[in-house]
Amino acid sequence: MKPSLIRIFPDPVLRKKAALVTVFDRSLLRLVAVLIRTMRFQAHGIGIAAPQIGISRAVAIVDVSRRDSSAQRLILVNPEIIERREPEARKEGCMSLPDYMAYLKRHLWVRFRWQDERGKSHEKVSLGIEAVCVEHEVDHLNGILFIDHVTCLKTDMVPRSRK
Repeated sequence: MKPSLIRIFPDPVLRKKAALVTVFDRSLLRLVAVLIRTMRFQAHGIGIAAPQIGISRAVAIVDVSRRDSSAQRLILVNPEIIERREPEARKEGCMSLPDYMAYLKRHLWVRFRWQDERGKSHEKVSLGIEAVCVEHEVDHLNGILFIDHVTCLKTDMVPRSRK
């Protein structure tokens, strides 16, 4: 499996609900590796979901360790958010909509469950930027983009500044 370019909205794969993973094999491990490489070297992001590279499977990576030194990379297979608390309006961006950022509400406290790349089940509460990132990536797996949470596109969408 070769690394793919990030899919850009309005690519239809971004609006499709990702298929649950039922087989935990080498192809899943290869997908995880491609996601990690793409996120780290091509996109320089803190999270990525398989649909963003054109693969409609319920797999995402969250790695906010560059912003929070206590955080560790999470490999999320079939993640499901169980509970959300502490909504807060904040600016957010997405690799699949690279030219814009928007103000929207996300939660700073999220309880979720998932399987790792070997199929082992986990449950965790994430806080702050990690909670926001988990929520963003789970949305991707459900065919939801951050712009779907924007109240007013005219006032809440802003062009991303390029350096």
